[in-house]
Amino acid sequence: MSGAPERLADIRRRIEEAAKAAKRDPASVTLVAVSKTFPIEDIRPVIEAGQRVFGENRVQEAMAKWPILREETPDIELHLIGPLQSNKAKEAVMLFDVIHTVDRDKIAAALAKEIESQGRHPKLLVQVNTGEEDQKAGISPLEAVAFVERCRKEHGLKIEGLMCIPPVDENPAPHFALLDQLADEAQVAWRSMGMSSDFEIAIGQGATHVRVGSAIFGHRDYPA
Repeated sequence: MSGAPERLADIRRRIEEAAKAAKRDPASVTLVAVSKTFPIEDIRPVIEAGQRVFGENRVQEAMAKWPILREETPDIELHLIGPLQSNKAKEAVMLFDVIHTVDRDKIAAALAKEIESQGRHPKLLVQVNTGEEDQKAGISPLEAVAFVERCRKEHGLKIEGLMCIPPVDENPAPHFALLDQLADEAQVAWRSMGMSSDFEIAIGQGATHVRVGSAIFGHRDYPA
């Protein structure tokens, strides 16, 4: 059975093929290797294979792993891809280089305060709940463009892009197309969309960042 470095190489190959099929430069797609729930010893081989961009869901979990790994490999770029609570804004700004999950004014205000206080400027994306699912984080598609503008004007934040997680039981392509359209309307460049099961579809719809975890690291055991 192949290990994580071999699976990483396969994902990179598939990203390149999907980008070329979409007549895009493969370099325009960033692979975010999602290391949530995996321990340091599982992440190191992926770093050793050359991967430098990683995603985590929880601030607390990331704080336990990444300071150690970054001492070993300083050029790691760390992305927060899970929901952010306003009381974790300080740690998030301190630790992460990119935050994908800005989705309400309370979070925007907390981030703005910490960015000013720390003088550290992680890149920010607005999460859009394209399926308008009650149980999922993210702002409504109808409110997304206005919220981006509010982040800029009222909170003084620079928003780089949008992120979405389509409903698991629906064709993801229309959701990716919607996010791409909203990103154009909001005049942002980044589209964070696509995971292990659908990243090739997302690349065809304009994804600039794909978030791939289990297809690289293997089966994920969630805490009970």
